[in-house]
Amino acid sequence: MTGTGIETAGETETETETEVGRERLRRWRLVLGGGGDGDAADGTGHGLSGRDAAMDRALTALYGSRDGARTGRERSAGLGASAPSVARWLGDIRTYFPSSVVQVMQRDAIDRLGLSALLLEPEMLAAVEADVHLVGTLLSLNKAMPETTKETARAVVRKVVEDLEKRLATRTRAALTGALDRAARVSRPRHRDIDWNRTIAANLKHYQPEYGTVVPERLVGYGRASQSVKKEVILCIDQSGSMAASVVYASVFGAVLASMRSISTRLVVFDTAVADLTDLLDDPVDVLFGTQLGGGTDINRALAYCQSRITRPAETVVVLVSDLYEGGIRHEMLKRVAAMKASGVQFVALLALSDEGAPAYDREHAAALAELGAPAFACTPELFPEVMAAAIERRGLTGVIPAP
Repeated sequence: MTGTGIETAGETETETETEVGRERLRRWRLVLGGGGDGDAADGTGHGLSGRDAAMDRALTALYGSRDGARTGRERSAGLGASAPSVARWLGDIRTYFPSSVVQVMQRDAIDRLGLSALLLEPEMLAAVEADVHLVGTLLSLNKAMPETTKETARAVVRKVVEDLEKRLATRTRAALTGALDRAARVSRPRHRDIDWNRTIAANLKHYQPEYGTVVPERLVGYGRASQSVKKEVILCIDQSGSMAASVVYASVFGAVLASMRSISTRLVVFDTAVADLTDLLDDPVDVLFGTQLGGGTDINRALAYCQSRITRPAETVVVLVSDLYEGGIRHEMLKRVAAMKASGVQFVALLALSDEGAPAYDREHAAALAELGAPAFACTPELFPEVMAAAIERRGLTGVIPAP
């Protein structure tokens, strides 16, 4: 009885259902849009006001009218090419949406509305939410970038790079230090360095059934990384336009690997030409601005250069990051991979080094590499340390990341 201030269970339940229904209609209204008019119910019977109306205007400015199919109007976006209007829109979406959504909307604005040219303006760069994809876009515009914008662009790129290093460096160093220690097997280990699993496996023939134990005639142990032979890692990165995110992550990982005394790191980027950026590895931002995204692809030429720099095959890991769309001589590329593997090189083929998952890639070339014992697969940045650890220890990679 509401007159006495007492609500029955039935009334409360009805009110709750009504609130759930309104929230559902509100969400559908935001999904369907209404031509930019917050009051337009667009078939839901639910108008928008206040913050919801502002969110709707920001979405409509990018994705345009959702009711074109029903009204016959062309679907069009409302940002235009005006820098002030884009700057306002960037401010709006950062106000109303979480960072992850803002990054997606920025990416869509660049792709759908051709706003790349506006990123050449320092004021615009200062307003965007920086992420890996934005860095890729900036790198593709590097040659067209005026001097007044370059310092701002470097600041944006540096922020992303530093965030990635914080996220990835500690785990990478830990994984690879452990792998280097385990890779340095010794026959007379100290007690704390004994690899008991391998020791037991190596001495099973000495099992004593009456005692229920194995007599460890031969000990297998870990050496210390500082006592082992220095490993060599060559990162060979495809810098064609589709590999932008991979170039960014590879540059960060290259700098992390270069900081480890037990690993000698070389970073090579390529399109139809080859550039050795090893001397820039102290600063991944310099590496990134030394790349030139776009152009063709000559994997064979890049692998020929890497092959010429290998002096200790048994201690070398070559990581090719490419979608394998080869513009060079296909059979020569495969012969080089076969030759490197036959000499003792650990060869890893990554179709991408990014967060997006499986990319588009040349399946015929991937299958040919798999037949040579070099399975090709996409890899996320979080799993890259495990892939490198497995390669350094000369373990199979199938258990780390399955082939696509």
